[in-house]
Amino acid sequence: MERHGLSQRRACELVGLDRATLRYWCRRPDDSALRQRLRELAAERRRFGYRRLGWMLAREGHAMNHKKLYRLYREEQLTVRRRRGRKRALGTRAPMTLPSAINQRWSLDFVSDTLSDGRRFRILCVVDDFSRECLATVVDTSLGGVRVVRELERLVTERALPEMVVSDNGTELTSGAVLRWSTSKVASHYIEPGKPVQNAFIESFNSKLRDECLNQYVFTSLAEARSIIEAWCHDYNHLRPHSSLGTLKPTEFAALTKTGNATARRGPNNRRTLLMIGWKLGSTHCPHRNTSKGPWTRCWDGWPALLRLQQSVCRRVIATTR
Repeated sequence: MERHGLSQRRACELVGLDRATLRYWCRRPDDSALRQRLRELAAERRRFGYRRLGWMLAREGHAMNHKKLYRLYREEQLTVRRRRGRKRALGTRAPMTLPSAINQRWSLDFVSDTLSDGRRFRILCVVDDFSRECLATVVDTSLGGVRVVRELERLVTERALPEMVVSDNGTELTSGAVLRWSTSKVASHYIEPGKPVQNAFIESFNSKLRDECLNQYVFTSLAEARSIIEAWCHDYNHLRPHSSLGTLKPTEFAALTKTGNATARRGPNNRRTLLMIGWKLGSTHCPHRNTSKGPWTRCWDGWPALLRLQQSVCRRVIATTR
């Protein structure tokens, strides 16, 4: 109105607005105390809707109509989320950290395959996340919660009690027998449904088991499957070099760790440490990096020298432990 020199009456006529609406000032009372009490009740009664919360507020003397109650309820974003799917075990809610010692964390998962006659069988895989050792590959047509607990008890007797067990939300791993066993002995961590990457150590082992063993043979009987899988598991632990362990075998890496060799646990013979060193050198100090693609571009020209360094360090570590 000031810009075009119009009166209030003329401006309201042009836009079709009533002058009473333009002059209206909101006179709503301060509802901060009411909102605070509504949030407190919603926190105590998580499954109560706005009507039931309104009844509890009315008992305390906060009377209001349903329209105002619903408006405050929506503005505070207190809508009850509808539950979908079955109830799942949550286990510990603490974030997982990388293991730093043997028997600190075990991972569990199932792998399925078929015999030549079409019958299906399952494999319970247990892996130590630090040493990458395959602790068990239990082969059977049916593996329930009681059988899982029995195998875990056997591993605890042979090795030691782990600090944490990581698994998915499968029915066998969330059964009453497993929950009773884990509650009284170890901490259980269940990954989120549909996110197997949260259990990456056992998923990596499963891919190797399927690619190097299950896809290479046609099993005619359950006994033959057990024999072949057990032989492959022995080869995996005692002969197969592991890239994340500096090309060491899992049992060799575990032996070096038990002897107190800090180099085997955190030193440059660990390929993960070498990769991190190469990434840092390539991203910040390497003269061959391409700066036009940003400061974090990796330099791949130094990888041959880096791998030669890895091999020489591994040979020195093995020589000192003999």
